[in-house]
Amino acid sequence: MRLGLALGYWGQGPSPDHLALAREAERLGYHSVWTAESWGSDAFTALTWIAAHTSTIRLGTAVAQMAARSPTATAMHALTLDHLSGGRMLLGLGLSGPQVVEGWYGRPFPSSPLTATREYVDVVRQVLRREAPVRLDGRFHSLPYRGPDGTGLGKPLRSVTHPLRADLPVLLGAEGPKNIAQTVRIADGWLPLYWSPERTGGYAAALADAPDGFLVAPMAQARVCDDVGEGLLPVKAMLGFYIGGMGAASRNFHAELMGRMGYEEEARRIRELFLSGRREEAVRAVPDAFADEIALVGPRRRIARRLAAWRDGPVTDLLVLAPDVPTLRALAELNS
Repeated sequence: MRLGLALGYWGQGPSPDHLALAREAERLGYHSVWTAESWGSDAFTALTWIAAHTSTIRLGTAVAQMAARSPTATAMHALTLDHLSGGRMLLGLGLSGPQVVEGWYGRPFPSSPLTATREYVDVVRQVLRREAPVRLDGRFHSLPYRGPDGTGLGKPLRSVTHPLRADLPVLLGAEGPKNIAQTVRIADGWLPLYWSPERTGGYAAALADAPDGFLVAPMAQARVCDDVGEGLLPVKAMLGFYIGGMGAASRNFHAELMGRMGYEEEARRIRELFLSGRREEAVRAVPDAFADEIALVGPRRRIARRLAAWRDGPVTDLLVLAPDVPTLRALAELNS
């Protein structure tokens, strides 16, 4: 199991620690570093800055949001950064949810997320292979565009720039069972959310069909500390926000995932509290047991025991959200 450093997306501004953490992760032998985006900083610019200050560590987006860019624009970002970094790019994509797609990007959330994802990946693959001009008569992505409000003058085009790697890895963030099964069929890897090494049985059937080299790269908050309860507070704060606020009252993919993992009633309570404005209560309502399952928190010896469970399963790459250099170092030593 390889280690990756997950930096997430910016809050109010850029973190002064991110570049130093990325460089330390590279020095420690981490395989990859990952950036993200929500409705503020973008994933590719920050990753390019890191690429310019590193030399060997792989560079991933976890995730770049599909609604933010057309699939050809995303492919352009990926092939450009792949060239500039000497072939270190890993393209992680995610569909996000209706709240962000419609509220921030001003686009309709696709009525068939599976189809929209499949078409998006198809176009990205065509651009990277550069075997012919890009064509797709899709339901959500049509190249050339043939909509009723178009001119009809568009023609199929092939990238002027030759991609460095036609097989640049494409990974997908997927939560639902059908989405995970499709990810195994069309992508090079899966970026799971809320991975618990104690609950891998539900993914066994889908992953059994995965090709050789398929990546399973979940993200986990990590912190070496004496007090487990204190160390879990940032995990619970994140869960309170995602379960309670990252979605509408009628539909929240993150809450549904928590429910499938055995915490349906707790997820419902967190959403009720968060949506009624009682955010601190929502965070406190996150079960310590659930937060602990999906994180690596506590004294070094405790983390060593728990890390063994992650290595024993199908995980190929553990992407750690680690806030400090000592935690990065401890994980590198324990995973060696």
